[in-house]
Amino acid sequence: MTDKSDLLRQLRIERDERPAQTASSRRWWWFAALLALLIALGVGAFLVLHTAAPVVQAAVAKPVATGAGGEGAASILDASGYVVARRQATVSAKITGKLDQLFIEEGVHVKAGDVVAKLDERNASAALLQAKAGVTQAESTVLQAKAAAADITPIYERDRKLAAAGVISATALEQSRANYDAKQTDVAVAQGNLAVRRAALEVAQRDLDDTIVRAPFTGVVTSKNAQPGEIVSPLSAGGGFTRSGICTLVDMDSLEVEVDVSENFISRVQAGEPATLKLNAYPDWSIPAYVIAVVPTADRSKATVKVRVGFKSRDPRILPEMGARVSFLSRPQKDANGAAPTSGVTLPLAAVQAASDAATGVVYVLHDDTVERRVVKLGARGTDAQTVIAGVSPGEHVAVGDLTKLSDGARVKVVEH
Repeated sequence: MTDKSDLLRQLRIERDERPAQTASSRRWWWFAALLALLIALGVGAFLVLHTAAPVVQAAVAKPVATGAGGEGAASILDASGYVVARRQATVSAKITGKLDQLFIEEGVHVKAGDVVAKLDERNASAALLQAKAGVTQAESTVLQAKAAAADITPIYERDRKLAAAGVISATALEQSRANYDAKQTDVAVAQGNLAVRRAALEVAQRDLDDTIVRAPFTGVVTSKNAQPGEIVSPLSAGGGFTRSGICTLVDMDSLEVEVDVSENFISRVQAGEPATLKLNAYPDWSIPAYVIAVVPTADRSKATVKVRVGFKSRDPRILPEMGARVSFLSRPQKDANGAAPTSGVTLPLAAVQAASDAATGVVYVLHDDTVERRVVKLGARGTDAQTVIAGVSPGEHVAVGDLTKLSDGARVKVVEH
């Protein structure tokens, strides 16, 4: 019995000790689980904050040095337009006739007075001969009338003396005076007829001269509108086959650019101010230019004002009807030392968030991995850059990217531009 009792006693479970061990173990597990949760939350928060930071690029604010419209001057306004010729003419004959000879082709340079074409001159030559014959006949008539007047003059003078002496009657003297006056009138009529004939001769000579078509000014032929054998006329034939022009002549020295400037910004443009322009055909070629005039009228349909811009130098690459983009430049005053002052900085367009008034904007200046929001004063806006007049210093780094995701003091992830 004793052995069995000892054996049973060994197999007995001590219930008072087990609950104490279980409670201690549970507390340890709860502490470990809480610690793991805090670590996971910390790591998650770090990852979320790191991945949620907006990605931006850094751009350096570059100073803009301004001169008196020279190289590097600040652009205050950009506008688009086309190259036009102020002196352009459709060359035509002054009379209607058949085109006999043509001496020009497209692209040919001609000087003022050069023969461009000739019309069939046979009719004009015949009319000239007829006019010359008429003048000759009128001159003979004048000579005949003068001879008759000269013959009757001494007879009239004799009759006057005889009438004064009482040899002939007063009636005979009146008849002699009438004959004398008639001969004098015949001379006047013959001279008037001669003047008419000479005027007709001048018209016939001009008609013959007008069969030769000459260039009205020095220029380049840009189009040929007629061919030999066609009828040309200075007047439209109303749907027929008559040509109203022989060629189009352009004075290349009169080329300029016409641009439409919004009336909201026309106050920035003045005659004589410097400008630069770039042709669409040569986007890397900056051409010095200047404002010729601001046309004093507005287009109500487009709310624009036309501005004429001239070239400071000529180049054969500049052709009529080419597209061009003009940058109007500022002309600031120099400082007391005679040096050209700076006119703010230039930034990429994506670095500036323009306000509704287009005069101010917002940029975000980078300070390591954070940004500072600044309100800046804007200048001219170009095709790929924005001039900032005040608010950013040269050399400062600004954020480039989606600025709507940024705020003052926000952290960002900067990547290389």
